Amino acid sequence: MLSAFISAFKTPDLRKKIFFTLFIIAIYRLGASLPSPGVAYGNVQECMKLLEAGTQNGVFTLLNLFSGGALMSLSVFALGIMPYITASIILQLLTVVIPRLEQLRKEGQSGQAKITQYTRYLTLGLAVLQSSAFVALARSGQLFQNQCDQFPIVPPTSLPNWLTLTMLVLTMTAGTGVVMWLGELITDRGVGNGMSVLIFTSIAARLPAEGWQILETQQFWGFVGVIALVLIIITAVVYIEQAQRRIPVQYAKRMIGRRMYGGTSTYIPMKVNQAGVIPVIFASSLMYLPRLGLDFARSDNPGEVYLFIERYLAQPSSWSYIALYGVLIIFFTYFYVSITFNPVEIGENMRKYGGFVPGIRPGKPTSDYLSFIQNRITLPGSLYLAIIAVLPNLFFIALDSEAYQNFPFGGTAVLIMVGVGLETVKQIESQLMQRSYEGFLR
Repeated sequence: MLSAFISAFKTPDLRKKIFFTLFIIAIYRLGASLPSPGVAYGNVQECMKLLEAGTQNGVFTLLNLFSGGALMSLSVFALGIMPYITASIILQLLTVVIPRLEQLRKEGQSGQAKITQYTRYLTLGLAVLQSSAFVALARSGQLFQNQCDQFPIVPPTSLPNWLTLTMLVLTMTAGTGVVMWLGELITDRGVGNGMSVLIFTSIAARLPAEGWQILETQQFWGFVGVIALVLIIITAVVYIEQAQRRIPVQYAKRMIGRRMYGGTSTYIPMKVNQAGVIPVIFASSLMYLPRLGLDFARSDNPGEVYLFIERYLAQPSSWSYIALYGVLIIFFTYFYVSITFNPVEIGENMRKYGGFVPGIRPGKPTSDYLSFIQNRITLPGSLYLAIIAVLPNLFFIALDSEAYQNFPFGGTAVLIMVGVGLETVKQIESQLMQRSYEGFLR
């Protein structure tokens, strides 16, 4: 891998792409640290100190991780890339439901351009809704779990209240549009997938502060245990992310005009983890709902239902929470793979172009065989995602019931960082191969 980067820097056009990517990343981090108009930055810092001293859980912690810590400070790029991710997932799910979107997906590059345009519009719409919600939660104190009543995030000014809130929402929505544009610039003129690189940057920006806090909390030997756990998790993720089941496919020879086509052998690569990090995000969002409901239903005389939810469903350190979290990840893995991988369509395309799996008849038998392989391979993939997601919780429960909340190498973070890192290295290596750099993979 190091030799690939050295060779890339020796190639003028690749070197320009790498420096351009680093320049865009610097702009992104600048916008993530620039506070929005009307936000008291000093009060935000005080609230962050109080929040770090208490407990952190819920989807806000996940969103703050994806924004590189910009969400809690309500910066210009506070929403980060999450609205775009949400819009992409929604469009991908709607493609199965809405025939028009499915038709666009099958039209190739022109249809994909249309879907990309719809994704942009939906991203801006979601940015307006999310920024309005976060501003309202920040003013009510729920964004900081009601620990910052003495430090107002949006203090009163001479301007009308509605004008200040409108400026905040418009600024954060415009910031989302700029982030989306920066990601597309990296994809077109830089190295790697732009959106993935920005998420990688946001997560990496949180690592030094979180690591230092763990060192202060756990002392030396606890920190050594964390480093060992990090290495184990990264090794397991790299191994399984690269694992795939290759289904051999052969194409019969066909005579079209005066030319002979087909007669080749290839394979269908079926990854063990076909769903990526999407099931973890879905499960994390659902597991936050009990905590959100408790915040809105807070009272001096809680009932039995309130106490049950608070004890078993709203505490990330409880075994019931961890078990339910793992079950949801397994469920969403099967659900998402069933939507994104269509064995019937693959079987029909193979039959149409004269392809077949050795020993399996074309058509429906091939689709049934692919469906059987998919179900078998999804089980270890879902268990892998569930174990990676809850392993840091289990480890830190043994050390300290609250320390794990600051663990930067949780399931979502490590899956994204390792996946983006591997994909970027593969893209650099493929571009070097096109330039005839022989032997750099030795």
